[in-house]
Amino acid sequence: MHKPVHRRFAAALMLVAACAQAEDATFAVRMMTVETALHAARTALEDCRKAGFQVAVAVVDRAGLAQIVLRDRYAGAHTPEMALDKAWTAVSFRMSTAALAEATEAGKPASGIRQRPRVAAVGGGLVIEGAGAVLGAIGVSGAPGGERDEACARAGIAAVQQQIDF
Repeated sequence: MHKPVHRRFAAALMLVAACAQAEDATFAVRMMTVETALHAARTALEDCRKAGFQVAVAVVDRAGLAQIVLRDRYAGAHTPEMALDKAWTAVSFRMSTAALAEATEAGKPASGIRQRPRVAAVGGGLVIEGAGAVLGAIGVSGAPGGERDEACARAGIAAVQQQIDF
């Protein structure tokens, strides 16, 4: 009599374990809407305009795929691609591009990272986080200096922070 009960218990235990493994086979992620990405990009562009800078702004999702690219009318031809690369770099390395620039200076152990395609180790790219999750990144290119690009990117993030922190 004990054998059938033991077998049933073992079968039930295996079923519970299989269900637990099935739950771990997938995961959910939060993503920014295109409207949120556009609002961040527009705000960053306007912030740079107010300071007298013609720039391009790019917002990428958490996988580094472009959601929005805006180029102001007199921004340089190189700026859209550079803004995309800054955003891609920030989300890929989960850090600001200014911090990556510092961490990968010549002579440092991580300096080889700069040789990778698309890596933009220059200020202007910031990770966009909401409620503890990485949602994407924003990159700005065209202002005189990475610090000014980054200031515009911060303005873009600030414009959507309350919406994404729910």
